[in-house]
Amino acid sequence: MREVKSDWLRKSFDEMKPTRDGYGKALERLAKQDKRIVVVDADLASSTRSLWFAKHAPERFFYAGISEQNAVGLAVGLALEGKKAFVSSFAIFLTGRAFEIIRQSVCYNNVPVKIVGSHAGILTGRDGPTAQATEDIAIMRCLPRMNVIVPADAIEAEHATLFLGDFEQPCYLRTNREPTPLIFDEHSYRFEFGKGLQLTEGSDATIIACGALVHIAIDASRELAKKGIGVRVIDMHTIKPLDGRIVEKAARETNAIITAEDHQVIGGLGSAVAEVLAEKKISVPLKRIGLHGFAESGSPKDLYKKYGFTKERLASEIEGLIMSI
Repeated sequence: MREVKSDWLRKSFDEMKPTRDGYGKALERLAKQDKRIVVVDADLASSTRSLWFAKHAPERFFYAGISEQNAVGLAVGLALEGKKAFVSSFAIFLTGRAFEIIRQSVCYNNVPVKIVGSHAGILTGRDGPTAQATEDIAIMRCLPRMNVIVPADAIEAEHATLFLGDFEQPCYLRTNREPTPLIFDEHSYRFEFGKGLQLTEGSDATIIACGALVHIAIDASRELAKKGIGVRVIDMHTIKPLDGRIVEKAARETNAIITAEDHQVIGGLGSAVAEVLAEKKISVPLKRIGLHGFAESGSPKDLYKKYGFTKERLASEIEGLIMSI
């Protein structure tokens, strides 16, 4: 548990990049730094950004074709031979089609393969509900020995990927296609696995968010500050293992908690936070912002508005919770 340094957040969120770019940029660095790094992709290297690795280390890059199960199996074999293996594809394909291989070959055998699912959430937009991975966090989170990371921006994604280069456990890293605001300063930011990051001060309520909802949570807290309502925002980039200490601290120091994620409300960040509160026997108003079913096809902006992934919705929910206390 830690609080952000004053220079970690950017002064403005004007610059936009997809988190998949952070993954690709880190792979470029890893390609040059460590010859044990290998990358496998299931015919989507340009989209996932693993192609950026291939340009620097083609002899350590492997195409598995449109065969996600085979891609994961190949990554497992390479890892068992002492390589540091990443495997990437669209999140819906890796966590869906390749689930059994991930469960049996990666997790059961505790092989340190890093699984990177791109194009996650309804942020994927017009590709529609069959391509929008909105259950992937729940699927990966329930697996024994699997860890789960959901970066808030491309800077955090880059740092998380660099961390995973030497990580000796299975891990799922979730990235997105749509550009989202850069919120962190690339020079001062430091990634710490398993530790939630408090981004704003506040004693009235707390928003615990992950991925693209983090910058929206910050915007909501700034709007509410104009009304004299202090909202603490926590970037919970590591969903598993969850930082229970920062959740407990927020629950004891603020009057209400809202979780926000581009994912189903069942099994994701909101469920993980609720589990901590229940186990610690902490009674605090809790509202989970997320999906309650399949979404539709549309622009990311329109979908976020339709399903309530906006600063206005978060601010309204907080005001409602505070008034109900």
